[in-house]
Amino acid sequence: MSMKCFHAFSAQVILVTPTTIAMISEANAPAPRSKNEDIKEASHFLRGTLKQEFADTTTAYISEDSSQLLKFHGSYMQDDRDLRNERRRQKLDKAWIFMTRVRVPGGVATPAQWLKIDALSDKYANGTIKLTTRQAFQLHGILKHNLKPTVQEINAALLDTLAACGDVNRNVMCNPNPGQSEAHAATYELSKALSKHLSPQSRAYYEVWLDEELVAGGEPEEVQEPIYGKYYLPRKFKIGIAVPPSNDVDIYSQDLGFIAILEGGKIIGYNVTVGGGMGMSHGQPDTFPRLADALGFCTPEQAVAVAEKVLIVQRDYGDRTNRKHARLKYTIQDRGIVWFRQEVEARLGFKLQPSRDFTFDGMGDRYGWVDGLDGRAHLTLFIQNGRVRDDATTKARTGLREIAKVHDGDFRLTANQNLIIANVSAANRPKIEALLKEYKLDNTHNRSALRLNSMACVALPTCGLSLAESERYLPDLIDELDTVLDEAGLTNDAITVRMTGCPNGCARPYLAEIGFVGRAPGKYNLYLGAAFNGTRLNTLYKESVTQEQIRPTLAPILNHYARERTPGERFGDFVIRTGYVKGAEK
Repeated sequence: MSMKCFHAFSAQVILVTPTTIAMISEANAPAPRSKNEDIKEASHFLRGTLKQEFADTTTAYISEDSSQLLKFHGSYMQDDRDLRNERRRQKLDKAWIFMTRVRVPGGVATPAQWLKIDALSDKYANGTIKLTTRQAFQLHGILKHNLKPTVQEINAALLDTLAACGDVNRNVMCNPNPGQSEAHAATYELSKALSKHLSPQSRAYYEVWLDEELVAGGEPEEVQEPIYGKYYLPRKFKIGIAVPPSNDVDIYSQDLGFIAILEGGKIIGYNVTVGGGMGMSHGQPDTFPRLADALGFCTPEQAVAVAEKVLIVQRDYGDRTNRKHARLKYTIQDRGIVWFRQEVEARLGFKLQPSRDFTFDGMGDRYGWVDGLDGRAHLTLFIQNGRVRDDATTKARTGLREIAKVHDGDFRLTANQNLIIANVSAANRPKIEALLKEYKLDNTHNRSALRLNSMACVALPTCGLSLAESERYLPDLIDELDTVLDEAGLTNDAITVRMTGCPNGCARPYLAEIGFVGRAPGKYNLYLGAAFNGTRLNTLYKESVTQEQIRPTLAPILNHYARERTPGERFGDFVIRTGYVKGAEK
C-alpha cells in the first residue's frame, strides 16, 4: 500500500469506544412511536378493557387508554366545562359525560331513523341533535351507564357508531344535491360502498356494545383487520364525493376526494384528490391546513380499489411518531405527489388517467324547494350551526319530529350542517308545508345571506379541546355583522363565515371567506380571503382579535367591499385584490 493510499484510508478511521457505539446505535434506532400506537397494539383489535370498564358502575370515568380506544367505537369521553370551576371548588370530580357520533354514509337517513335519534336525544342525551359538518348525527351529554343502551338502540335502527371517530376512515360524505338526482344516486351508492369496504373488520364493536361472544381462541390477524392491521392508521382519514358544479362537501379539505365527471348527466368517472386537511396547532408552523392535490382520474368501477390503495400507502408511510404530523397531507407534503401516485399505482397494478376538466361555482347549500326528476320534491332547510333543539324561540325538534311521522321520503344531512327533506311526494307535500308553517321551519327568506352561509363547531361546553366559544357565540356575532351588512347594502351578499373554538378546524374555517379560529377565551385569529368555491385557503389577517374588536375590524373592510367591488366579485377575491391579505393560490 502506498503512503498516499494509507493516509487516505487512515483519515476514515473512527476510534471505537462504548460511547461511540451508543451514539451510532441511537442514530440508527427507529423513531419512538406515539403512545397511541402502543395503545392500539395492546388493545387486541380495539377491545382493550372497554367492556369491563363500562360494566363498572362505581365511577363515571374510564381510563385514558380506554378513552382513546373508545373513539374507534364512535364516542368521546368529555365533561361539562360550564361546571368545572364550581365542581373544583366543591372538590368534586369533573362532570363526566359522553358524546356519540352516528355514522350516516352519504348523509341519508330514513324518517324512522330520524325518529329514533330524536327519541334517544331525550331518553339518554341532552335533548338536542347535532347535525355535523360530516353529514353525521351527534348526541351529547350521555352518562356512562347510558352509553351502551344508546349504541344498542342506534344499531337496532340500522345505524351504527363504528369508526365514526378514531384512526380509521370516518363517515364518507357525498353531495346531497336533490337537483342532480341521478348523479346523487350514484355517488350515494359509492359512499356506502366505501364506508362498508373501509370499516374495521374486528368484532370488538359487536362484543363490547351488542354482547356478541368472543370467538374461541380469537381470530387471526388477517381476519381481524385485512386492510388496517393491528396498528390501524397513523391518524383519522376522511373521504368526500363532490358533484360539480357544487363543492358543498369541501372536497379539497378531504384526505381523499372523488370529483364526479359527468357526460350527458351520467357519471363516467371521478377525478381523485389526495392530501387535504384542516387541522393545525397554534404556534407550530410545521402544522398547517392544506388543500388536496390532484392524483388522477378513475372509472366508477375502480373507485373502491383506489380508495383502499390510497389508505394503505398512508397506513405504511404515515408518521407514527408525531400525531400532529400524522395526517396524509403531511405524508404528501414531505414526499411529493409524484412519489405518492407511484406508490398507489404500484399497488393498483394500473395507472390512473389524467384528471378531467370541471368547474365548481360554490360550496353552500341551495335553500328552498327543488323539483326532482321523478315528480318528487326536495326542501333544504337552514339549521343554525346544525343544532336541532326546542327552546324559547324555536320548536325545530318538535317540528321535524312531526314531519318525520308523515314523511314518505328521506332526510339528507348536508355538509354545511343543514337538512334536506328529500323525496317528498306530490300527495304528501301539502302536509309537509303545513307543518313547516306551523313550526316556522321554512324561514330562509328572513335570514341574511351571511347567516345562511355560516357554520360553527360545537366548542364549549362539551369539547375538551376548545379554547373559545363557537356554536353559542357565532349567532350573536352574525347579528352584529348583519347591521354592518344592512347599512352597506350587502344583506343578500353570500359571504361564507365559519368559526371554530380551536385550530383543529372541524367547521373548516380555513376555507371560509371570513374565518374565526379560537385562540383563548373571547379571542380569535381572524382569517380572510378564501375562494367562495372552496378552491383557495384563506390567510391570517389578525391574531387574537377580541369579541369586542371583531365588528370594528371587519366593518371598514366590508364597507370598502360594498363601494369598490367589481361586478360579480366575491368578498374573498376582493380582499386579495385590494391587498388586505395575500392569497394562497391553489
